[in-house]
Amino acid sequence: MQNHNLKRKTPNKKSALIGRGGKRGKTSGKGGKGQTARAGAKVRPEIRDTIKRLPKLRGRGKNSFLSIQTKPIAVYLDQLSVFKAGEKVTPKTLVDKGVTEIYKGRYPAIKILSNGDIETKLVISGCTVSAGAKVKIEAAGGSVK
Repeated sequence: MQNHNLKRKTPNKKSALIGRGGKRGKTSGKGGKGQTARAGAKVRPEIRDTIKRLPKLRGRGKNSFLSIQTKPIAVYLDQLSVFKAGEKVTPKTLVDKGVTEIYKGRYPAIKILSNGDIETKLVISGCTVSAGAKVKIEAAGGSVK
């Protein structure tokens, strides 16, 4: 046995490699130099250039699929009991009697629905009327114009 053939019982623990192929050498995973190493380094985001090239969406934006028309306010037949026989029912008279309110500075669009019953003879104009409500109004002697 010669001196160079001897081996230790517990060999040294291997230290982490450093240098170009190591784990924690040189810049320790931080990259280095170039634009980021200079004073006042500001890297322009690539995505911004892409966004600036895209045309702006004009029009109504995220609300583009919403209808422009305003929905009519529903008024039920049993709410028309505030009217006397032979009276005319219009959006104006409905606001005057307190059944509905003025909407955005004007009289609202009204749709009369067939919930409830009606005994009085009424003349309805300027309102849309459902088919069931029209049958009930005409059965009570009223008319829809």
